[in-house]
Amino acid sequence: MILIISLSIIFCVGQSLQTKSNLTLDDFFNNTEFASLSFSPTGQHLLYQTMRPAWNSNAYEYTLWVYNIDSYKKTSIISTLGYFLSPRWSPSGNTIAFIHTEYLLSNSTDDHQRLSEKSYYIYFYSILTEELHTIENTLERPSTFAWSDQDSSLFLVTSTSRFVNNDEDILAYREQINNHISTIHRLDFDWTNDRPSLRQFTPIITVPLRLSDFLYVPLEQKLIFLSTSPLIDDLNSFEIYSIDLRNQSLLTRLTHNQGFEIGLQLSPSGKHLLFRNYTRRSSRTIFHDTQRRLYSLDLTNGHTERYGSDFLGNIVGYVPKSDGGVYFLGQHKTNVGIYTQQSLEDTTVHHLGWEGTYEHISSSINRPQAIAFAYSSFDRPKEIYYVDDIKQLQFAKAITNENQHLTERIIPKATVYQWKDEVSNETIEGILHYPPGKDQEDNLPLFVLMHGGPYDASVNSFFAGWYTWAPLAAAHGWLVLEPNFRGSSGYGDEFLDEIRRQPLTRSTRDIISGVDQLIKDGIVDSNRLTIGGYSYGGFLTNWIITQTDRFNAALSGSGSIDHTSSWGTMDLPVLFHHLFGGYPWDESHIYQTQSPIFQLDRIRTPTLIVTGEKDIRVDPAQSYMLERSLHYLGVPVNLIVFPGEGHELSVNPWHGKIKVREELKWLQKYGHRTAKFY
Repeated sequence: MILIISLSIIFCVGQSLQTKSNLTLDDFFNNTEFASLSFSPTGQHLLYQTMRPAWNSNAYEYTLWVYNIDSYKKTSIISTLGYFLSPRWSPSGNTIAFIHTEYLLSNSTDDHQRLSEKSYYIYFYSILTEELHTIENTLERPSTFAWSDQDSSLFLVTSTSRFVNNDEDILAYREQINNHISTIHRLDFDWTNDRPSLRQFTPIITVPLRLSDFLYVPLEQKLIFLSTSPLIDDLNSFEIYSIDLRNQSLLTRLTHNQGFEIGLQLSPSGKHLLFRNYTRRSSRTIFHDTQRRLYSLDLTNGHTERYGSDFLGNIVGYVPKSDGGVYFLGQHKTNVGIYTQQSLEDTTVHHLGWEGTYEHISSSINRPQAIAFAYSSFDRPKEIYYVDDIKQLQFAKAITNENQHLTERIIPKATVYQWKDEVSNETIEGILHYPPGKDQEDNLPLFVLMHGGPYDASVNSFFAGWYTWAPLAAAHGWLVLEPNFRGSSGYGDEFLDEIRRQPLTRSTRDIISGVDQLIKDGIVDSNRLTIGGYSYGGFLTNWIITQTDRFNAALSGSGSIDHTSSWGTMDLPVLFHHLFGGYPWDESHIYQTQSPIFQLDRIRTPTLIVTGEKDIRVDPAQSYMLERSLHYLGVPVNLIVFPGEGHELSVNPWHGKIKVREELKWLQKYGHRTAKFY
């Protein structure tokens, strides 16, 4: 009987696999992503935002949804090609407010001109009547807002540029960067016949800062916000401030930590401000770089303490608990789990759930044990889940099925792979994605796909997009290695720091040792090796193909080849300052010896290059220089420049899809060849 049951199970599994087809390019890029998730104050509803490609419009479609936990009812509030700013619940939980940027479609071939801005609107959605109403904002561009302590008023931030009058009416470069001012307004409105009407629009204060992450603190009668800047070269531009509404001229800086603060939230008691932070600072003698950490600032005395100090990984999200303490999302190696710390004196507790990646965690005061979150893993596409009791985390139920179509395809098997760096004896690991049905085979063709950052990591998740497309490459016959080399997050601050002053050579050693181990294990065919990556992954690609001709094909995405000029043109020069240990005139030897431009004549690898036309993180000139050099050297090369796109390739979904389509074609054309191009 046991034998019969076992054979039946095997037969059913086999039949199931046979009915599924391989993952295609179209399947992969019809993915829906979840942009935000939050409980209502009552604990009865969940608000979440989805983003999916609108192929016929060459844009992304954003949709706001409300889910009723008790009735299991899902309601679409609004769906549009524009985007939403700061969707937030009112204090009572009866209203959702958000700012919407509405676009008009034109016939222009330029995506930025085609999606021309029309206007900004403040929307209010009533949970009670299920109606959506709007108030048009006729002032300057709104950037963020916060509710007051009642449903009839909120605080709105608008941003504008200061014009400096001089004889030539010219605004100098540095003045252009720092010319933003922000005005905080109070909006009071009435609800008449279940419709909002603006009663008063009162300016409160204007500050010479660009603001983000905006909160109102009822207990202290204060507004708290983050300052920010489009140019990341002075970390003093990124700090937390407060304004006392009882003395509106009093602007107080709350942090002085030379780092990046993100994700402000208020504790349920209203006495503590929680935020994440990661530091980026260095000099010739002092260097300090950390993973993302979680802090609590006491608003009554200004003291700051750290949550999760016993957690060695990377804190990627959090939410305050209704009874004090926090839930936080911690990335440890290749998994992102849910952890609790009840008080600053307590140790962290890891909640046992599924292996994989949890995101967008949310909780509610009125359902203290319940949580909602987004989740995915190697073999499970991303959805939103809810569970009544976090102690039953592994029994959480999906409340969405946005990516159901992906479950109807064969998702390549993935596993964690480890190897040793022979020089330091350090254990390095990465993720292997096998071609369907070939997880037991040897001598497979290899594609090494390197993450960006460098302070990022490849994790146990299923994110379908142009940046993380390992499952699609595996579905096209490649064994894909995603290495978490030195500099990756989730392995401790020391592991993160080890690439300082050798940002390319140290990471390269880890990557090449992983390839060597795969060959020694018989898993990989040494004659069919390919490599690629985007951003810092592009940096590494450009460097590695100057050091070896072992790879038959390379994919270089928005990578630097001359780090001195990159430092001078990028919007994030502080990154190079601490990676290379100083400025170019301080550490000229390191900038030169780690730059591929001086060794391009050693490249023999056919290389496909992609970049965004308006990339300010890694100037497109870096890609132009690489293409010109390889063209002169006679090495097969092609450069694709996506119009209107910045570093994130976020304007037109076709661009990301075309990028990966062409990269797959390049791997197929050159990746299986054994002949080198000399």
